[in-house]
Amino acid sequence: MLTPQVLAQLYRQACEIELQAFKPGNVSVYADGHDMTVSDFEISSEVSSEPICCPSYTLGEKIYHAVKATREAVGCNTNLGIILLCAPIIQAASDLSGGLSLQQSLNRVLATTTVSDADWVFKAIALAAPGGLGKSSEQDVHQAPSVTLQQAMKIASDRDRIALQYVNDYKDIFDFAVLRYNAWLSQWKDSSWAAVFVYAELLSQFPDSHIERKHGKKHTESVAASMRQFLETFDQATDPEQCKQTLHRLDTEFKSIGVNPGTTADMTVATILSVLIEECI
Repeated sequence: MLTPQVLAQLYRQACEIELQAFKPGNVSVYADGHDMTVSDFEISSEVSSEPICCPSYTLGEKIYHAVKATREAVGCNTNLGIILLCAPIIQAASDLSGGLSLQQSLNRVLATTTVSDADWVFKAIALAAPGGLGKSSEQDVHQAPSVTLQQAMKIASDRDRIALQYVNDYKDIFDFAVLRYNAWLSQWKDSSWAAVFVYAELLSQFPDSHIERKHGKKHTESVAASMRQFLETFDQATDPEQCKQTLHRLDTEFKSIGVNPGTTADMTVATILSVLIEECI
């Protein structure tokens, strides 16, 4: 069993690796954006790491208190998606038993969420106030839930890829992103460059919920096409540093039209965290 201290360290490490990755349209050490800075994300990772790993908190409480600590520290929504994706993984790692894999333990965590978990998460989402949240006719986060957290996520899963992970047992993470991240890590021998390429692969395959909440489907195909072309161009590159000029161009293009693949960046953090945990168990 991994201790809360070890899990908090792995969580911070995953956030830092993702922040070191040059992710077009998103915040990284290479470029700020969308009125957020690298420092905002570094502080967010630090202050959220203790509550998200607190063993006395339920899953919902982990999420709420991690969001609350972030909001108090930086005053904006830097990491709601990261927290929503990483908290169940951390809970699963804490609850590992009987020879279960991380994904099997995660499936059990998701299947046993409660109405109380949903209540805490609704409060966390309302506190974070993500852009484009709006109102919902069913299980609105501004009202008390009447279903479990997994059931609430199922209602939102057709419009939110993070919610979908709660329903499909993190299929996008474990059956795609983890495998691709490990492949890129083997090729490049550098975790941050592996993160760049898994981010690109995710964005080339799956619509980004954060983009679509703000722009609808206007940019979905063009962004995916840009990522596919990027991957094709640099698939056989001998040095990932050769990608930087292209990444700068894509980053400028995306940010000039207000495109921020934030959900894909959140999924990248969850992928890295899953890999780091699996290396320790």
